[in-house]
Amino acid sequence: MKTGQYYKVESVPPRRLKKFMNFPMVPRVVFGNGSFDQLGGILMSKRKHSEAPFIFLVDDVFESKRLPERIPLIFNDQIIFVSANEEPKTYQVDALVNKIKEEFSDLPSGIVGIGGGTLLDLAKAVSILLTNEGSATDYQGWDLVDTPAVYHVGIPTISGTGAEVSRTTVLLGPEKKLGINSDHTTFDQVVLDPELIQDVPLEQWFYTGMDCFIHCIESLNGTYLNAFSQSYGEKALELCKEVYLGDLGPAESRDKLMMASWHGGMSIAYSQVGVAHAMSYGLSYLLGVRHGIGNCLVFQHLEEYYPKGVALFQTMREKHGIELPKGICAGLTETDLDIMVSVALDLAPLWENALGVRWRDKIGPEKLKSIYRKI
Repeated sequence: MKTGQYYKVESVPPRRLKKFMNFPMVPRVVFGNGSFDQLGGILMSKRKHSEAPFIFLVDDVFESKRLPERIPLIFNDQIIFVSANEEPKTYQVDALVNKIKEEFSDLPSGIVGIGGGTLLDLAKAVSILLTNEGSATDYQGWDLVDTPAVYHVGIPTISGTGAEVSRTTVLLGPEKKLGINSDHTTFDQVVLDPELIQDVPLEQWFYTGMDCFIHCIESLNGTYLNAFSQSYGEKALELCKEVYLGDLGPAESRDKLMMASWHGGMSIAYSQVGVAHAMSYGLSYLLGVRHGIGNCLVFQHLEEYYPKGVALFQTMREKHGIELPKGICAGLTETDLDIMVSVALDLAPLWENALGVRWRDKIGPEKLKSIYRKI
């Protein structure tokens, strides 16, 4: 695999080329138990005409449940059930875009993603590719999207990834795992209904929540840190501690985890994540390890970089009886390790945030391989 393929001209992350970045934020959000039932009214004002449908991308875990019955379908709206068993892929985005364009003569009125990070990222990516020519692989990187996306709505059914608020949609492509990071990625509307996350299995609840926790630790300990990021990161970290170390009731825990995810996602808008996220991208690219558990698998071995954060993570893990898988990388060849290292090291902004502008002098392939071998 090629290294340095994301930056053909600049040798520094694009965000460092401007002193101040004018980042977008989600312009509209509704929060509260039962707020999902407001969706019909929200979408009605955005409908272009009867032949321009809303397309609902829904986690197929809900296919046999009541949630699809509550989706406000009218005219030729369509539900597409999508499996979230694997990380979202560029070819998956292209296939969905082609399907929509073939079935409808007009662009949809909007795309609605209902699910966890995978479905939210797919919804963001599909909305972008409906108005921008080419493949999703053409837009993996920073600020490569020129044309605004179609109207898109995010409705999380699990909390922690921050995908509902971020300006990126992370996709696994044929050569790399990298987000479409752009001002046009951010959702136009988000619906935060804590009732939708009440049936999440324990391990998934933990791994996805730890994605938020690790966002906070990496942002708060990064060189990109500023008062904007710090304010969101500190609040998200406080909420994570309440949820995973406190004794909250189920309803309060859901409310606070949903807001932790929101604040955790915002904490990296003017900042970045770090070592755990970079290395988990390598695990995901080669082995298909899901993002939340991948972060945990790496983070447990990062005492050198985040000593207090790792200690707190272990306390949370033990409190909830979570046993991380072992031997994930046991049978890998040197070639396999080289691929994962290449994917990880290509994420320059993450390493600069973690280790500073001279990060290449502080980390290298052998160090990363030694960590991967522990997993």
